[in-house]
Amino acid sequence: MISTVLGRVLAAVPVLIGIAVVSFFLIRLVPGDIVNVMMGEDFGDPALEAELRRLFGLDQPIHIQFADWFGGLVQGDLGTSLRTGRPVMQEILERFPTTLELAVAALVVSLAIAIPAGIVTATRRNSSIDMGARLASLIGLSLPNFWLGILLILLFAVFLRWVPSSGYAPFALSWDHFQFLILPAITLGTSLAAVTMRMTRSSLLEVLGVDYIRTARAKGLSERAVVTNHALRNSLIPVVTVIGIQLGGLLGGTIIVEQIFSWPGLGSLLVRAIYQRDYPMVQGLTMFLAFFFVFMNLVVDLLYVYLDPRLRRHG
Repeated sequence: MISTVLGRVLAAVPVLIGIAVVSFFLIRLVPGDIVNVMMGEDFGDPALEAELRRLFGLDQPIHIQFADWFGGLVQGDLGTSLRTGRPVMQEILERFPTTLELAVAALVVSLAIAIPAGIVTATRRNSSIDMGARLASLIGLSLPNFWLGILLILLFAVFLRWVPSSGYAPFALSWDHFQFLILPAITLGTSLAAVTMRMTRSSLLEVLGVDYIRTARAKGLSERAVVTNHALRNSLIPVVTVIGIQLGGLLGGTIIVEQIFSWPGLGSLLVRAIYQRDYPMVQGLTMFLAFFFVFMNLVVDLLYVYLDPRLRRHG
């Protein structure tokens, strides 16, 4: 068990280093820097621009800039925002709960749709319900998030006026808060539900055909008991993989949805940082999302051990 965790952590180190290198140099391929954004193209003062670049450390050779940033990264310092002068980690942690709330809400919507639908379609294979659910999942996979979000705004906010079209209210267990969460959560959760439903269906169908399931039926157990007590748990490992990857990717995948619904999370912070050429913020956000994705993969590995007793015995 411990050796498995250590192995996963060590395997992630080269990946994180590669992401650090790519994120550092890729943002610098975008024309201009924060000084150009601040001063503009028509009214720049060369002397003032040179002084600002010196203050921001942008006058240093690129390898010196990378060494300074990477040295801080190794010590857990993501740097300081060039735009606000605040620590990058502080700004990320202020926005992180908002994005995490949206990601968890989207995952709840996804599971509420996908798991029951996957069970029903697997137990009623090739029926009209199965065909309809598979068609719906294909449509869910095909719809871009930005287009679905706009459609939901037109229907529920513009025509029906049930919920606001965009915005955010501080977290509270009240309708005033959750009315802003509904549409972005459904927008994100729909495509996730399509993937999870198809994985649940295929995994459950595979388990339902093995010998111990036939034995359980031969003993006289009800179909519901066979599915819920025997088949479902043993079919969850690939489903857990998909869910873990989805949650890890959701933090970075909310960018477009946050823009559409004016949701003040990490996605909108990243877009603003890119527009402003705030290099430390872009690099810090990229590394934070990468760390979170690696962490979620580690959680998935630990869930494997819980769901599969054979892994516990081998460990």
